[in-house]
Amino acid sequence: MIQVVNNKEHIMLKQIYPLTRKFLSQGQSLSLLLARLSVAYGFYEPAMQKWSDIKSVAEWFGSIGIPFPTLNAYVAASTELLGVVLLTLGLFTRLISIPLMIIMVVAITTVHLAHGFAAGDNGFEIPLYYMLFLAIFASYGAGKFSLDHLLFGEEQ
Repeated sequence: MIQVVNNKEHIMLKQIYPLTRKFLSQGQSLSLLLARLSVAYGFYEPAMQKWSDIKSVAEWFGSIGIPFPTLNAYVAASTELLGVVLLTLGLFTRLISIPLMIIMVVAITTVHLAHGFAAGDNGFEIPLYYMLFLAIFASYGAGKFSLDHLLFGEEQ
């Protein structure tokens, strides 16, 4: 068996890691804030496009096999717009992340999956990243720079 680190290096790593972790953890809430704002911004334009011509969205939803296309067009547009507001404010972040993840699953399976992974080919890369960020928000919360923290005292 190959020994990757010797005993001195192991002791040094055991001393450095907690210091590094403590230092880097200081950026957790700022990272969550910037990620929330980025994801919210990413949902803004699609939400506004849906609302600008909801009838066409409903027709398109019907053409790609989404059931109850008019209802689902309104649900998707409303959820995306509500997601923009709530993610920006960091309010009910864990809760809004769940329906937004569902929207990403639907987008991947109905539109992007057939195009493969690459974003440049309209693949599922970007919706997957959004879904992963939303899973992080659902798991870790909004962070200290949020209304969730102010109102509910969440630790992150």
